[in-house]
Amino acid sequence: MKTKIITLESHDDLISVRDKLSWAKTPRILLVWPKYARVTLRILDLKVLQRHADSLGAQLGLVTRRMKVRRDAESLGIPVFKSSSEAQRKEWTQPAPREQRIPAAPRRDLRAMREIAYPKESAWRTSLPGRVITFTLGVFAVLILAAAFIPRAELILHPATQTQSAVIPISASESNQAVFITGMIPARTLSVDVEMQQTLAITSVIPIPKSKAQGVARFTNLAQKEINIPKGTVVMTSDEPQVRFVTLTNTLFGVGSKFLDVRVEAEKAGASGNVPAGAINTVEGGLGLSLAVSNPGATTGGADVEEIGATDTDREKLRDSTLENLRREAETKMRAQIPADDFLLMDTFELANIADETFDPAIGQPGKSLSLTMRADFSARYISAADLNQLAQVTLGAVVPAGFDPLGMATFKLLGEPHTDVTGVTHFEIEASRVLIQKMDTLQVFPIVRGRDPQTVKDELTKKLSLRQSPEITLTPAWWKWMPLIPFNVKVEVQ
Repeated sequence: MKTKIITLESHDDLISVRDKLSWAKTPRILLVWPKYARVTLRILDLKVLQRHADSLGAQLGLVTRRMKVRRDAESLGIPVFKSSSEAQRKEWTQPAPREQRIPAAPRRDLRAMREIAYPKESAWRTSLPGRVITFTLGVFAVLILAAAFIPRAELILHPATQTQSAVIPISASESNQAVFITGMIPARTLSVDVEMQQTLAITSVIPIPKSKAQGVARFTNLAQKEINIPKGTVVMTSDEPQVRFVTLTNTLFGVGSKFLDVRVEAEKAGASGNVPAGAINTVEGGLGLSLAVSNPGATTGGADVEEIGATDTDREKLRDSTLENLRREAETKMRAQIPADDFLLMDTFELANIADETFDPAIGQPGKSLSLTMRADFSARYISAADLNQLAQVTLGAVVPAGFDPLGMATFKLLGEPHTDVTGVTHFEIEASRVLIQKMDTLQVFPIVRGRDPQTVKDELTKKLSLRQSPEITLTPAWWKWMPLIPFNVKVEVQ
């Protein structure tokens, strides 16, 4: 008997296999499972393929070694073979004949059953007046629900207020580490390092040393022995300011001589080296134990020349000006390091140290301008406004009148200038104040406002509550004329 052999592929499914069956024109159709590929056909798919083959007038058979497919096929009565040649040699088992289904006779009581299951509506409901009345009632119900839930209102109440104030004495010290209700608060220290260079034009005239004075020093031998006086031996006057001279030659003072004259010259140039006779009377160093000295005549030749240069007054003026500017700059830097509302205690502002002070030109040098480079350290104490706010808040919070709540934070202002005593404690007073607002129970407002017109609500609230001004009412939508009926649609705000 002719057999159509269809070899399945791994990508085949129920639809593709069914299409392949449709092209078969033989009384037998043999589906061959691939050896090494897997075809996913369930038992339900095999049943569908079997019925489709029956509809084509053909018998379906399988070639497979997969046990699950064999069991499913045998349960459906589909013949299974191990190979295509075996399927062509052996007889195929014939499927059991199908039973013919005879349709049941139609029931004649279906209309009656339908009328029982779906009874007719009342005549008044199907009539036009009934439908109009029903529609009107529905619309009216929707409007009632909308009137209850859609309108919203915002009610702003302004309860009565009063001002609470207190004068607080303050003691600020570095030893305080926290804020106490007694008025003791910390005083914090600031230190800044500032540097500045300033120049001053000079018009003064100062003497500039030009030449050194010379003269004769007369030595007397006190030891009665030979003494060597080396070149550069220093002799000086005893009066202030001392003037120093040095010997110009190496000299041997013999035992038989009563005195010895030696030429000397002033160490520094200038007219200050011109001293009168007898002014030189001291020998410097160890030779002073064996020698006495004097000058039989005045020393001469020392001279000064006048040139433009800075005097001590000019230097002091420039120094004072530079220090003042450094103070201002230090104050500016300190204020920049702390918040704007903190208080810098200026009576604790002081110069801590001068790290560098250099004049140019140096003392005694000529010049038409004088420059000063100065670097200094300044220190001061300050008081934190946050500490004062905390103290004001704590102090006022200890005496809140009954029936009131604070409205906002406490504020303060200084009464007089702070002053620091000898122990380093700064004393001053502040006036702390804040606004208190009367407590308001919003739950007692809802029975007054619900469902009433806004003007009546304002009158009733003003009469029953202690308010500083008339309530404010905002309705949504704006054209609505009554307050909402539902409490949660009314937003109450206290200001």
